[in-house]
Amino acid sequence: MALLRVLADESRLAIVRLLLQGPMHVGGIGSTLDIEQSLLSHHLKVLRESGFVASQRDGKRVLYRLVLDKKTSAAVETLDLGCCHIAFE
Repeated sequence: MALLRVLADESRLAIVRLLLQGPMHVGGIGSTLDIEQSLLSHHLKVLRESGFVASQRDGKRVLYRLVLDKKTSAAVETLDLGCCHIAFE
């Protein structure tokens, strides 16, 4: 249930859906979703702490990716949360 609470926020859900397409840098996420940098950092921290995303340094930038065990298929944009599946259409 805690995972569902994390995704209850519209911005975090949009970030997860975007990362289903593949890893992205913070700047790309922010510009695609039009989210202010400080708010985006907060949402990414929550997603990282809940195990939805992982980050890695890429030079001076940070690359975020969806944790693979949460993703069932990028082709159908579906997340497997164990308790349920979330499909984006």
